[in-house]
Order: sequence, then structure tokens, then C-alpha cells
Amino acid sequence: MNTLAATLDASIETLLPELERIYQDLHRHPELSMQEVRTAGIAADWLARHGYEVTRGVGGTGVVGLLRNGDGATVMLRADMDALPVTEATGLPYASTVTAKDEDGGTVGVAHACGHDLHVTWLMGAARLLAEHRERWHGTVLAVFQPGEEVARGAQAMMDDGMATRFPQPDVILGQHVMVGEAGTVGYRSGVILSAGDSLKVKLFGRGSHGSQPQTAIDPVIMAASATLRLQTIVSREIAPIDSAVLTVGALQAGTKENIIPDDATLKLNIRTYDEAVRTHMLSAVRRICRAECAASNAEREPEFTALDSYPLTENDAQATARVAAAFKAQFGERAYETKPAAASEDFSLFGRNWKVPYVFWFVGGTDPAVYAAAKANGTINAIPSNHSPKFAPVLPRTLKTGLQAMLAAASAWLAADGARG
Repeated sequence: MNTLAATLDASIETLLPELERIYQDLHRHPELSMQEVRTAGIAADWLARHGYEVTRGVGGTGVVGLLRNGDGATVMLRADMDALPVTEATGLPYASTVTAKDEDGGTVGVAHACGHDLHVTWLMGAARLLAEHRERWHGTVLAVFQPGEEVARGAQAMMDDGMATRFPQPDVILGQHVMVGEAGTVGYRSGVILSAGDSLKVKLFGRGSHGSQPQTAIDPVIMAASATLRLQTIVSREIAPIDSAVLTVGALQAGTKENIIPDDATLKLNIRTYDEAVRTHMLSAVRRICRAECAASNAEREPEFTALDSYPLTENDAQATARVAAAFKAQFGERAYETKPAAASEDFSLFGRNWKVPYVFWFVGGTDPAVYAAAKANGTINAIPSNHSPKFAPVLPRTLKTGLQAMLAAASAWLAADGARG
């Protein structure tokens, strides 16, 4: 099998310096979720310049580029665009110094601490090479630049804005993510590759009073502290050892002064699961435990539950994954491997779920090979700055090249000049 990426190797090498400059520019100018105006403009202008039919503003700031090249399969390639409310600490010469207002009106540092700037650059490169070498493939390409992945809203917002009727239905949807791992490697997996993720805010209501008169209060701090400890027993005592789940209470907020018992307390928690039944049980158990703790404290009001975000499982189609894996083996040899599921979550699968078509998602390593090898030998891989760390910094140019090759190789499993539709 000769992948499209392999036949375009010289063109990839020629393009890499320009793509690296684009990447560094995007890295310097990150934008928060659903605010990706500049990034979307750069992607849209690039697509238009290379012959794509471009639709802007899909689902907010989303961009869709359509390139028709004769009969054949329709392949959707997706990249997410948004950055995180993180103050960068990489020390890179092109590090972000951007600040912005978040949705609560607060001023936050903004950084591409998850690698979405790299995802955008990969797709821009793949889109250009596909446009410049139409003689090597046939079919239709949908290049999709998605907003709001970090808040689990962007993919659904694009679908709600009529993607299913405004654009051709794909035969397959392909996406990738840079992760900690040896740069130059690609990890694929059939079935579940990313967890479901659910974030909740739980407000517990007590009765405020002076610290000298606790008998007149119903203390929500005690409720919150007790609930935080008890919630950890869901995984340790209610989930079977052969199943996997994580529950994190990331915030406990209550009170303003040491001698005032407050009226209420707030927990913010995150759940990661790999099975729908486990997910349902955990969500139910959170509500049960929080209500029980309030009842144990004689609270006069039940807790208030607010969903913050919700990501479905990312579960790769078996047959489509087999085609992608064969393309990766042809392109990368032993540098393509079957990976384990990750505890991260994505809204990528919502495109496939809404369109009811197969999708495949995979990982591209972004860590300096020498650094990764040393960490593996020393048992310190967990100390490597990972996605969402202020020090997360994929190594260039190897990661840039590998992701570009991976996207083209996967697409070639459907777009190869001798391939058939579907």
C-alpha cells in the first residue's frame, strides 16, 4: 500500500518551514473557546486561496472547506481551534502573552496548552497538499475547523447549524490529537479510545451564622467536605475493579471569613468513564450522595445540580480503524502502534454520531524522543508536561511532519486514486 503521504514526501518537506511559521503565529495568538475569530479567519482564507468552497461562521466561528475532485469517497478531516484559560510557562520564544475575558467576565491568561494550534496547522497543510496534487486522488474532502472543543460545545453547535444538510455526508470522519509520546509515532485503536467526560457543579445550601454560635447554623462547609470524601467511594466501592472510572472534585468553594459560617458551598467535579452503564451509575450516585449528606446535616433545601459540560465516548469504528491502521503501517512501519485508551475526552465523535457514519480518532506523539526515552527508562513519564499543562510544548518540526503525514495517510485509505467509494 502506497499512501498519499509517501508519494508527497518531497512536497511535505518543502511545505514544513511555512507551516512552522504558521504554527508559531497561531501559538502566539491563542483564542478562548467560541471566540476563535482570528484563527478561523486564517484557516478560511487559506482554504479559499487553495481552491476550496469555503463556508465561514458555522456554529459560531467554525469553518468548512469543500474540495470536489471527481467520483469517490467523501472524507471529512477535522481540527479543533480553541485555546485554554492558562498562563503559558514554556519559555518558548513564541510563547503566548495573551490575556482575555472568560465567560464569567474574569481576565485570564490564554495559551494553546492542548495543541490545537498544531491541529489547525496539520489540517491547513493537508488541505493545501490535497488541493495542489489532485491528480493523485479522487473524491471529496471536507476540511472542518471546529470551535469550542474545550467546552464541549463546538461540534454540536456546527451540527445544529445545519452541517448535515448544508454539506455532503462523509463516508468517514478522521481526526487526531497531539499527546505525550515519542515524536514521530502514531497511536491508533479500534473501539473506545477516549473516555466520556462529565462535569457538574453542585451547590449545597445551609444556614449561615457566627462562628461563635454553630448551634444556630447548618454548616455547608461540613456538608461539602463530607460529600467530597464520600464521593471518592463511588469508584472504590461501587465500580467493579475490572471497570475503569475517575471522579475528581476540582473545586470546593465556600465562605469569605474565618468566623462566619456561610449560607452555601459549591463543589465542581469531573467524571471520566469508558462504559455507558458505568457513566449512568456514577452520575446517579453523585446525586444520591450529595442529597444524603445534606439530609444528614438537616439541610432545609436539597442541593442544586448544574451540568457544566458533557463529552460522549470516542469509540472508533472497527472496519474504518483497520483501514487507517493499514495506512499507518505502510507509512510509519513500527512507529505506528496500537495504543491504550486515554482518560481525556473529546466532542469529535458528535460529528459521526449525528451523521451516523464511522469515525476514527488517533494520537500523534509530541515529545522529544530523547526526553521520552529517558523518562521511560527512569519511570518518570508522568513528569513530562502533558496536555493542559502551562509547560506543554510539542517538539518541532518532527511532530508537525508526523501529524501531516498521518492525516494524509489516513485520508488516502479512502481517497487513493484506485480506491472505491465507501
